Amino acid sequence: MQLIGIKRTEGTEPLLEVSGISKRFPGVVALDAVSLDVRRSEIVGIVGENGAGKSTLMKILAGIYRPDSGAIRFDGRPVSIRSPGEATRLGIGLIHQELELVDSLDVAANIFLGREPVSWGPLKLIDRKTVYSETEGYLSRLGLNLSPRTSLSRLSLAQQQSVEIARALSLKARLLIMDEPTSSLTSTETERLFGLIRDMRRDGVSFIYISHRLAEIEELADRLFVLRDGKNAGILAPPEITSERMVQLMVGRDLKSFYGSLASTAGDTFLQVDGMRTRRYPAQQVSLTIRRGEILGVAGLIGAGRTEVAQAICGVNPAVSGEIFLKGERLKIESPSEAIRQGIYLIPEDRRRFGLISEMSVRENISLPALARHSRARLIDRRREVESTRTISSELRIKMASLEAVTRDLSGGNQQKVVLARWLSLDPRVIVFDEPTKGIDIAAKADIYHLLRRLASEGVGIMMISSDLEEILGNSDRVAVMREGRITGILERSECSPESIMRLAVA
Repeated sequence: MQLIGIKRTEGTEPLLEVSGISKRFPGVVALDAVSLDVRRSEIVGIVGENGAGKSTLMKILAGIYRPDSGAIRFDGRPVSIRSPGEATRLGIGLIHQELELVDSLDVAANIFLGREPVSWGPLKLIDRKTVYSETEGYLSRLGLNLSPRTSLSRLSLAQQQSVEIARALSLKARLLIMDEPTSSLTSTETERLFGLIRDMRRDGVSFIYISHRLAEIEELADRLFVLRDGKNAGILAPPEITSERMVQLMVGRDLKSFYGSLASTAGDTFLQVDGMRTRRYPAQQVSLTIRRGEILGVAGLIGAGRTEVAQAICGVNPAVSGEIFLKGERLKIESPSEAIRQGIYLIPEDRRRFGLISEMSVRENISLPALARHSRARLIDRRREVESTRTISSELRIKMASLEAVTRDLSGGNQQKVVLARWLSLDPRVIVFDEPTKGIDIAAKADIYHLLRRLASEGVGIMMISSDLEEILGNSDRVAVMREGRITGILERSECSPESIMRLAVA
């Protein structure tokens, strides 16, 4: 293992010690003799590309997977974590990257699911008074103005992410593992979470913090472990924890190569939206244009109405009123199929729920909307289908065992590429990306950024919604900023800065 800038605190006993952990799946070595340690009241960051082994290691610590070899010590003694229940009893809590919540239950029921306090007496009924009062306390700590009785189905993705965090708090864990906890949070919610993490550290709680947002790691981590291809790639401690150093250890290249050429290829107005009113903000009107070969970034805080505009353009939730023009021709888009017929495609924020059929193979997911192109006399030409999907999978560098690999088993970045491959095979005219790199690793981000610029150079109009200001600034030809269902300003590239965008986002 490569040790870089380590500053050990003498006499500090580790709370967790992981030594030589290995884990194999059919055809894949997920972890190869990985070691790490976490001290009491310490925040340890872990970074690495998708497929580096981060989630596998965390699932071993949470009792979801069993290691093939290696040892784990917790609180100074050897342990075998054979189930999530055993991990909880030890004091290890895990916040999953993908939300593990039940839409049909209320907030309180989700937080205490499987651990409901019961009242005294022979019937052992759930003590709902305790459930709701304790839930109020956890929500208050996170600054959430929610009733514990609110159905989860009524919450935004960001609010659901916060409920997941509240559930982890309820475990009263000694070691809390956070896997991409801020992927759906606003900057304000993220800062509130960071404050809570620091407060809990002062109270003696230790953390393992996993994120593809390197700025978060720089701000929070006391030490950092880097994984690459299932192995330890290095350890960093302040002041060596920098984006440049992390990227170098993860992928072996510097940060400057991530964004494509920023030379604009924008032409005349291609897509035009006039006076659009969405169902969420029926009193506000949105008007914007996307030029041919342009990447129009759309910035704003969570809940600003960006996703609603994207869904209206693409027919998912048709607009209350307004007009859409493509190349000067007025369109009537009241369903996704009508948008697809016009060559307007949506890459949704929640790819697993709305962008993929996760139980189907990569081949099936990519070819699904283009089956007519692979058919003769209404029968699918399997050879043509395989050739087409193999070509585009290779072009996008999708990492998979084969075209028949089940899509749910791919990493987040490769799942996103499968969604992209589906629409690229249909010669898009306009693509609307909603959080295009949410929850994916730094190398996969670079691939998608270069693909965005390549599509723009080929004349595709692109609308890119992102909560990541660095992503907006690094890719956009212009930036439209939204707040509470309306556009507060559209900035030319020369006018864009974090300050100018945030002023409009909170104006």
